[in-house]
Amino acid sequence: MQVIVAPSILACDFARLGDEVADVTRAGADWIHCDVMDGHFVDNISFGSAIVEAASRHTDRPLDVHLMITNPDRYLDRYLPVAASVDIHLEAEADVPETLARIRAAGRKAGLAINPHTPIGSIEPYLGQFDILLIMTVEPGFGGQPFREEMLPKIGAAAELRKKSNLDFHITADGGINVATARQCREAGADVMVAGTSVFRAKDRAAEIAALR
Repeated sequence: MQVIVAPSILACDFARLGDEVADVTRAGADWIHCDVMDGHFVDNISFGSAIVEAASRHTDRPLDVHLMITNPDRYLDRYLPVAASVDIHLEAEADVPETLARIRAAGRKAGLAINPHTPIGSIEPYLGQFDILLIMTVEPGFGGQPFREEMLPKIGAAAELRKKSNLDFHITADGGINVATARQCREAGADVMVAGTSVFRAKDRAAEIAALR
């Protein structure tokens, strides 16, 4: 699969949200990644559906909405109108198959996200029910954390599971992604790179996105 670069707006200048989203779109972003945090599932509060909708008005790229929230099924309908894909956490308090099915029924890509401590084997009951597997390569909740290299074998195991199952879901690496760690993740089998700090703080965002790809 071709590498997809998805800048995370968690790292943007929120005082200039529209300009920031438009700028990374011009710079070559494939997707725009939106990290929604509720202060409960993770120890941070980021933004909600109003910000995601506002971001959608400044790009023609697909919005990948990552719900780092305890009850994704409760809030799902607020994001489906503007999202191209919605990622929910396996660790959240939700009926995972039902929520994934709701996302797909709305014509969106369904994503299943797992935290660093969650073993890759835990996704096996849901194979065929999601289009994106998002593997957290840092503890979720805050941007700018260093990449955890011990997550590389998990990405490799996911790629092997994808191949063995004859499925074609995306494998997303999320957290601490820069040019060096993106290369490692790609070699392990990931094809979507969520990059926040490395893109939004780059002097040349287009060059950074091209290097990540």
